Amino acid sequence: MKLKKHLGQHLLVAGGVIGRIGELINPQEGDVLVEIGPGTGNLTREILRYPFKELHLIEIDPDMVERLKELLEEGRVKIHGADAVSFDFCSLGESLKLYGNLPYNVASLIVENTVFHHKCITQAVYMLQKEVAEKLQKGSSWLSTFVKTFYEVEYLMSLPARFFRPPPKVQSGLVRLLRKEKLPELDLVEYRDFLTRLYAMKRKALKSKLEESLLTKVSIDPMRRVESLSLEEVLLLFHLSKSPTRPPSHDI
Repeated sequence: MKLKKHLGQHLLVAGGVIGRIGELINPQEGDVLVEIGPGTGNLTREILRYPFKELHLIEIDPDMVERLKELLEEGRVKIHGADAVSFDFCSLGESLKLYGNLPYNVASLIVENTVFHHKCITQAVYMLQKEVAEKLQKGSSWLSTFVKTFYEVEYLMSLPARFFRPPPKVQSGLVRLLRKEKLPELDLVEYRDFLTRLYAMKRKALKSKLEESLLTKVSIDPMRRVESLSLEEVLLLFHLSKSPTRPPSHDI
């Protein structure tokens, strides 16, 4: 089947690596799994060797959807011709485990959508561009902070381009997101918008983005840069920016 460049299709073909990823996903009896971008089903077939309750495949390419229907005749599998960037994951269940080889061109948007559905997603194992995967774990960006507010991020392994067909121009990285036990109650749209403003022009001091009186009130040096803030400080500033007179308590 001819792959579509505009959809960022790079199929994982290394059998040993596919087996290792299956072990890392580690499906259990009763699990409801969601695979994003199954393509021709290479990883899907590996996952089918494990016990689980249901597997939902989210595939945007109509041609791939038809191929999957021909290849997979399995009562536990349901195929959805849909875009994972905007898909309502919570429509599939209350405790989901996601995984997938995310297209580079929309990977960040899918990760963002994962966070928006964190109440029903307990775990996600994603293949991303290596640089993006590393930044999610230890970088300083609005997206990494958005993710780490709700998930612990673990970098699992690197995947050279030769493991894929066609080989991408960059290496890939596998990360696991594990939902935290204690989660803050936030308006996610407001929080995302606050983070994108806060992390814009990162070289500028915080006083150029937030009121200096707000920063000094919580003993944060107005000359600091955003990458020096802890997650606790970011959350505190978010709450204060909404209600400067009474910051609410929160658990992380």
